[in-house]
This record gives sequence, C-alpha cells and structure tokens, in this order.
Amino acid sequence: MSDPQLAFALFDFHHGQGLRQFTELALALLLSSLIGLEREARQKSAGLRTHTLVGVGSALFMEVSIHGFGAVLGQDGVVLDPSRVAAQVVSGIGFIGGGLIFVKRDAVRGLTTAATIWLTCAIGMACGGGLPLLAIGATAVHFLIVRGFSVVSDRLGTTPSFDRVELRLTYRAQHGLLGQMLTMCTSSGFRVTDVQVEAGAEDDHVPAEVLLRMEGSGTPYPLVEALTELEGVRGVALGRQDDHTE
Repeated sequence: MSDPQLAFALFDFHHGQGLRQFTELALALLLSSLIGLEREARQKSAGLRTHTLVGVGSALFMEVSIHGFGAVLGQDGVVLDPSRVAAQVVSGIGFIGGGLIFVKRDAVRGLTTAATIWLTCAIGMACGGGLPLLAIGATAVHFLIVRGFSVVSDRLGTTPSFDRVELRLTYRAQHGLLGQMLTMCTSSGFRVTDVQVEAGAEDDHVPAEVLLRMEGSGTPYPLVEALTELEGVRGVALGRQDDHTE
C-alpha cells in the first residue's frame, strides 16, 4: 500500500462506522439495559448503569477489534486477529466480576450478580460481533434462569420451607436500619412475632445485635440474601425455632 493510500485509509472515518455498527451498539444497549433493570428491581449491587455500560462497552470493543485495524492491513508483518481483543475483554470482565464476590462470615455474596455481569459482557460481544440472534436468545435465557428456575425449584421441593424462623442480625446501629430490616421481613411474606435487641442501640454507631422470630410459609433464603446486602448489616444467621429448646 502506497503512502497516499495509507493516509486516505487512516482518515476514512466512515470505515466500520456505518448504520450496521450503530444498530449493533443500540441492540447491545437495549439488551444490557433489560438485564440491568431486572437486577435493579431486585436491588442488587450491580444494577442498570453497570450492566448497560458492560454490554455497550463489550460491543464497542468487538467493533474496534473487527473494524478498527483495517487501515494497516496489507503492510509487511501485519496480521489481523480479531479474537485477541475478544479474549482480552473476557479476561478483563473477570476483574469486575471478582470485585462483586465477597464472603461475609459464612455467606458468599455476589455470585449470581457476577455471573450476570459475565453474561452481559458476552451478550454485548455477540452484538458487536454481528450475532444479534444469539444475543437476543442469550438475553431470553437470562430471564428464564433468574425468574423461572426459582419457581421450578420451589415446585420440586428442592428448597426447604420454614414455618417458624429465627434471624440473628449483626449490624451497625444507625437511624432507621432496624425498621428497614423489619419491613423487608414482612414484605417477604413473614410475620415478625418477636424482636429482641441484644446489644448496642440506635444512633450509638456501635455494632448491634437483634434476634427476630418470624412465622410464615416459604423459604427465607432470598430474604437472608437481601438482608446481607443492606448497607450496615454485618452478618445474618438463620435458624429454625424448632431447633431450640426453650
């Protein structure tokens, strides 16, 4: 390639920046936003903005990988390998996912959210790579898993139900946090029958402990997960009242 041709290629701003590429970015925006809205509705640590940025960013990386280096093709020693950028995107998203997973006492938090971030990245890459049907299908599979599998588990009886539940919570005493935790318990289908604040006090800014006794049908595990993600909650221990001898 001669110098004038190379200069023209370098300044050909329309190369790889047509309607198709913008449509692929728009599709990544739409699909990742749908996943982000679902996570936002469940009050997860990574919500609408995080998932949307991951999806659009992954799609853009794929567009750059496929179209961004065409100007240097044909020169001696230059070989285009779009898969290298894609591989680095997969590696890089692991840092975000790893930052969402942490252990609080015996509870591991953030696994599902990290996996959703990983899937959103793959969906964005599929959009940027010109595979819209796969991207749409993967988005549908996401909603099938997060919404449908819990229903199937309940019907199969793989998740035990509790009639009477005890929750022992350790939290940073601050105004309104105890009331927020009680509201979450009642909105999850449980009736709080006893509240015992065993240490600390509101507005003292010292660790407090509270024992909640509740009644209700169903599984308390989603409630426990939601409580552990509250700002200020340091630990949640679950038990059955049947396991204790009064």
